[in-house]
Amino acid sequence: MKAFSTIPSLAWLRETLRFFRKHLLAVLGLGFIAAIGRIVQLGAFGTISPGLHAAMEVMIESARIWLFVYALGLTKVKKGFERIKLMLTSPNAWAIHWRQARTRLRSEWRSLLASFVIYLLIAWVINLLIDHTAYQTCLYYKLKVNNIIAEQSSEWVIILFFKNLSVIPLTLIFNALFLLWVTGRMSSRNEA
Repeated sequence: MKAFSTIPSLAWLRETLRFFRKHLLAVLGLGFIAAIGRIVQLGAFGTISPGLHAAMEVMIESARIWLFVYALGLTKVKKGFERIKLMLTSPNAWAIHWRQARTRLRSEWRSLLASFVIYLLIAWVINLLIDHTAYQTCLYYKLKVNNIIAEQSSEWVIILFFKNLSVIPLTLIFNALFLLWVTGRMSSRNEA
């Protein structure tokens, strides 16, 4: 029984996966916006102008920022922006959060390490599946043969499309919730 008490709480990772699952439509919607922008940039539908390339980059990064703020505010975008504003403008907030973070990291470094390692394994598996889909299936060939993607496009169209739907949003949520976890801003219900 004592051995189980030394297993770290995986609150940060659990909360990340819970958030991703619970808000899947919003996460996939923002990921889809970024995915479409990226494949347009890669020439999936033909060559594009430099102006459209820049517009797509703005669209991609806006969707990613929106997702990060959405997660940081725990679905309340206004609260997410307020947290960022407070972090950037208040020296007192920095001092308080840094003190809380140091205390939390010292006392729960095992939980941090375990969550991080397990997250890396999850991301590795997702990336492995995406690479397998791009290189080991006939999806790329079928997309070209059916004129869904342009002839000159590469497998990166498929790779980055799926990454923008999966591992990139998951990483943004993981990072936003890390800030909440390390400063003790996640609800105590989820810490138990």
